[in-house]
Amino acid sequence: MGNKNKTISFRVSQEKFETLRGIAEERDISLSAVFRDYVDLLVAHDGQVEVVPEHEISESTESSDSESFPPKVEVPKSFVREHERLELEAEHLREQLEEHKRYVTKLRQELDEYDQEDVVHLDELDGEQSEEDSPYRIGNDFEDSQF
Repeated sequence: MGNKNKTISFRVSQEKFETLRGIAEERDISLSAVFRDYVDLLVAHDGQVEVVPEHEISESTESSDSESFPPKVEVPKSFVREHERLELEAEHLREQLEEHKRYVTKLRQELDEYDQEDVVHLDELDGEQSEEDSPYRIGNDFEDSQF
C-alpha cells in the first residue's frame, strides 16, 4: 500500500477564484500549490488555522491581545484529577481484562490437551471382561443353576 495522493475539490465564487489566482500569481506558484499549502498547514496545526488577509494580521494582534487563536479554556484541577483517575482506572481494567483473557486461553489449552488424551468408555471395558470376572454379578453359582 503506497502513499497515494487524493484529490480534493473546492467550490468558490468567481470573485474568490480570481483572488486566489491573484495570490498564486503574486507568489509565482500554481493555484493547486496554494491549496496544497493550505491543506498542509491545516493538517500540521490539527485544524486550528485561521486565514486572514495580511493587513489584518497586525491589526488583530494589536487590538485583541487577550484573544488568541486557538481559544484557550481554563479547566479546574478537580476535573483534571478526575480525568487522570479515570484514565488510571481504565488502564487497570484493561490489564485485568488481558489477565483474564490469558487465564481463559490457558484453561482452553488445558481442556484441549485433556480432550486429546485417551478416553476409555465403560461399554468398551464391559465387552472385554468375561462373565466370571464381572463385578456386577449378584448371587452365587449354586442359586443360578437350580432354576
